[in-house]
Amino acid sequence: MANASDEFRLVSPNINHEGKLPRKYTLEGQGAQRNMSPPLEWYNLPQDTKSLSLVVQDIDAPIVPWVIWVVTNIPPSLKGLPEGFSGKGEELGGDYGHVKEGINDDKVPGWCGPKLPNHGHRFEFKLFALDDELKLGNKVYSEVR
Repeated sequence: MANASDEFRLVSPNINHEGKLPRKYTLEGQGAQRNMSPPLEWYNLPQDTKSLSLVVQDIDAPIVPWVIWVVTNIPPSLKGLPEGFSGKGEELGGDYGHVKEGINDDKVPGWCGPKLPNHGHRFEFKLFALDDELKLGNKVYSEVR
């Protein structure tokens, strides 16, 4: 039986255990950085992983779920995405240059920091280990419902 430290998992050093998204990753309020994506790290990829895909959703938005970020074709050689990665994959180069960001529910590519009408919104970060690279053409859309 595997213990919790051996499980495939996704974490963010900047998001606390209650899952509260720090204001700097939102669109409003003191300290908001607009469309800055949070840093993410993942561990213990399944053995035959060829690529990773990430979907971030606001599961308490008026239209549920509201897709904030879609990222795909993440090479398994990457162990995470740095803070502010959104929109900078090609600029960072290397394996980051292979990553594709999709069109979110705000109809723009990349991370779109949520506008929080009230406190207590929950955000769901889902990381998928895939056994192939997705063939998506030039645009990636958020139609993942």
